[in-house]
Amino acid sequence: MKFSYVCAIVGVLFCAALIAGCINPAPPSGTPTPTTPASAGTVIVTYAKGTGPMPTLLGTDQIDGYIAWQPFVEVPPLVGIGKVLIYSGDLPPAGKWKNHPCCVFTATDGMIKGNPELANAMTAALILSTRYLEEHPDESAEIVADWLAGKGNFTYGDISVSSVEVLKRAFPTVKFVNEPTDGWMDSNIEFVYALRDLNVLTGSLQNSTDSESKEILFDKSPYVAAKSMIDARNIVAPAPVKDPVGVGYLMSDHHAALFVAIKKWQYFNDTYGIAIKPRDLSASRPDTADLLVNGKPVAELKLVSGDAGPQLMQLMATDNIQFALVGNPPAISAADKGTPVKIIMAINSEGSGVVVTEDSPAIDWNSFVTWAKERSAAGKPLKIAAPGKGSIQDVMIRYSLEASGLSVKEG
Repeated sequence: MKFSYVCAIVGVLFCAALIAGCINPAPPSGTPTPTTPASAGTVIVTYAKGTGPMPTLLGTDQIDGYIAWQPFVEVPPLVGIGKVLIYSGDLPPAGKWKNHPCCVFTATDGMIKGNPELANAMTAALILSTRYLEEHPDESAEIVADWLAGKGNFTYGDISVSSVEVLKRAFPTVKFVNEPTDGWMDSNIEFVYALRDLNVLTGSLQNSTDSESKEILFDKSPYVAAKSMIDARNIVAPAPVKDPVGVGYLMSDHHAALFVAIKKWQYFNDTYGIAIKPRDLSASRPDTADLLVNGKPVAELKLVSGDAGPQLMQLMATDNIQFALVGNPPAISAADKGTPVKIIMAINSEGSGVVVTEDSPAIDWNSFVTWAKERSAAGKPLKIAAPGKGSIQDVMIRYSLEASGLSVKEG
């Protein structure tokens, strides 16, 4: 396993990583663009190259609002520069975006087939951690704030806000789930349709049937084995591995399961006999840990923070990492290009939202549409920022605007 590139990535600055967040081309439900006739209203969608600049752009009136993933949605209300208009699961058309998929847990084919018991154990550790953070949201929010900012402030230019407060507001809007149900898999296939529409898929998924797409993308066997071990309260110990194992993640609260698993390692060790124990117990964001099963180390884990999902997939393609928490579309795009990656289970769903300026007359989606039409009629169309063209957030806002009778212009 190669780690020369990994060592460079571990040093990526917090701001750069957090700004990149979960930029993922295409949304769930990549159905054709709504056909509702556009009214006289037009909204300009602009791209902010990530979410980091968005609070500053909003606070300086360079944009009228933005759509982003958490925790950026909660920053403006806390500093008095904006308000949350709507969370992603409630965007129109009604029910379309409810429980939309977001991040997934992935592994290389080589890991799943070559060391299945290790893949099963890692999957079990994240399932148990997901359960914990759902049962202890406030404590988990503090753990994530510590990981992302040492429990200090998030700072964007002149804007500074408590990371703990932000995370505690953000957590209830993110649904931490794992089970790879048939419905969840079908929702992911909708991403395949959307990526095709965006001309992103040019390989094995370009013309595949749904069943062929699922065969290329998914391997639920580690989840099934992990769930069975957890239910039996008997975690099978893998044979110890000699080489370090790379685990990639993004600096996002969407990947809280990994952070909680590491910070609460003693609890999981004592309660379930499996733990991800950091080598440096004092570090806010450790980069090396040991996977323990029944008190014995079975693998050294290199914890690799990437600045975007595609970068993690490149590390997986070159076998620098063997596991990754990442957005669905980068995993789909990587599999399409031949990267030996499989999606094992979900990490979260929903977790994004639309923010508008504090003095906006919009208090809900209907009043937002009215505001957009009035501004357009006055020759000053609303400007709404999205993280990147083709991101989940970009396509959701475009779809919702057009479904509401508004036309979209890039600018």
